[in-house]
Parts: sequence; C-alpha cells; structure tokens
Amino acid sequence: MDARDDTSLTDLLALARAGDGNAYNRVFASAYAELQRLARQTRRGLAGATLDTTGLVHECYLRLIRNASRAKDGEHFLAIAAQAMRHLLIEMARARLTEKRGGGAERIDIDETDAAETRDAEELIAIDDLLRKLEREHPQQAEVVACRFFGGLGDEETAAALSLSVRTVQREWARARDWLAQQAGA
Repeated sequence: MDARDDTSLTDLLALARAGDGNAYNRVFASAYAELQRLARQTRRGLAGATLDTTGLVHECYLRLIRNASRAKDGEHFLAIAAQAMRHLLIEMARARLTEKRGGGAERIDIDETDAAETRDAEELIAIDDLLRKLEREHPQQAEVVACRFFGGLGDEETAAALSLSVRTVQREWARARDWLAQQAGA
C-alpha cells in the first residue's frame, strides 16, 4: 500500500484517536515504506547522520506514536515523522560532539575519520541552529521547510499537511530559501 494514498492512513489515525490501541501499530506498519523514504531523505539532507535508514525509522517509532494523535491526516503524520527524524539526528550529533569534546574519557589520538565526523556533527548542529532561528522568526516558513526539505513533500502535499493553500506554500518556501541563504551567507 502507498502511504501517500492516505485514505487508509488517515482512517487509521482516526481510529487511534478514537481509542483503538492497536491502530497506532497499524499506522506504523501502513506507513513503513513511506517512513523509510522519509528517513533516506532526512539522512541525505543532514550530513553526519550515523544511523542507517532502518535504524532511524525504528529509533523514531516511540516519538511518532506519542505524536501521532495530533496528526490530522496521513500527510500531517508524515510531516511529524520528518520532524521527529530530524530532531533525533540532531540529538545524536550533539551527543557525539559532547563525547568528542571531553565527555568523560581522555582521548589523545585523532584520525581523519574522527575529524570528519566532528565536522559533520558541527555542520548538522549549525543547520539545526539556523532552522530553529527560522522557527522563531518565521514559524510558518519553518513548517514548510520541514515538510519540503525533510519530509520530501511537494507543494500540494505540504499544503494539505499544513492546511494552507498551494500558493501560500510556494510563497513561504521561496521566502524561507531566501532567508536561509541570506543567514548562511552572513
């Protein structure tokens, strides 16, 4: 089943909100292939991602289940999933940097792989900091970025997930890209 045909996914989410305890497991099973695609997209968008695609989906499972009840429909659920994946990768990058910067053990030797991982983690955190700033200054643009960049959703899907018009999504996406480019160049 294609999770993009969200009639079933939306129906399962409604059952879960209505109290069907098994429905959340069915949501996850129904959306699994789409969650795998989201994980690949999220990992590709964020350098330094150490989890493989399947690991990222499984690590996000509990976060997805906790937040699934607020999903309006299948597209909104996938947007929430993309955000959960992004946040998990950021947390892992922060933990990796903390560990590398003296998280308890003395470490003397450093190799190229270690340095590359540190650079990737620092870059990932810098991207996240920029996106958090966008969230504070332009929350709607940040939601559009999350759906488009991390969720891999198109204009129509993003509009449906966020209850916006397609034109508003296109306008906010263009503004967000301009803002991000300006901030990154500063």
